[in-house]
Amino acid sequence: MIRVVLADDEKLIRSGWAAMLSVYDGIEVVGEAADGREAVEAGTGADVVLMDIRMPRMDGLAATRELARHSPTTRVIVVTTFENDQLVWGALRAGAAGYVLKRASADELVEAIRLVHCRDAVLFPDALRRIASPHHGRRKPPVPVELTPRELDVLRHIALGQNNAEIAAVLYVSKETVKTHVRNILDKLSARDRTQAAVLAYEFGLVFAGAEQRGIGGGL
Repeated sequence: MIRVVLADDEKLIRSGWAAMLSVYDGIEVVGEAADGREAVEAGTGADVVLMDIRMPRMDGLAATRELARHSPTTRVIVVTTFENDQLVWGALRAGAAGYVLKRASADELVEAIRLVHCRDAVLFPDALRRIASPHHGRRKPPVPVELTPRELDVLRHIALGQNNAEIAAVLYVSKETVKTHVRNILDKLSARDRTQAAVLAYEFGLVFAGAEQRGIGGGL
């Protein structure tokens, strides 16, 4: 059972999410929050938090940072009305595992929840690639020297949205070998999940907006 917390300052929005999610197996709404501070309190220990960006007392970005510090196993999905790449990029850098728009269908919302919970792939990698484009290669040096050549290969495929099985097939290694590489990459980069690793891959210049996509999912 995936335990989900709903954080939005509009009760009608929270009620709508709760009604949509109630018909899906394996998902349980365990809490609600009307502002960022409540989101941190209710979200601590939960599996997934659906987080609005603009809320009173503490906004969604600050709440996401707090959850990343205090509840590292909790995955945040930013849910926003605004197709603002800077806001979304800020949310990802704050520790969000991905984002969806408020107009997303119930199936898209549930897909996002299940995907970030299983932690085997990046949520909507084509959307990530689009919003990451202006930030490509900003960090210096562009490549973290502590990563091995094979780990760099795996990191590039993570950023393109491929799951472990897909990476294993491309690199002709076992799925268990890929899992080991992923664990090492996250540890060396101090990244809490694959999305954070993917964000760093774009900033280090390892992938770029025109890179071939052979991963999963699609943008919203």
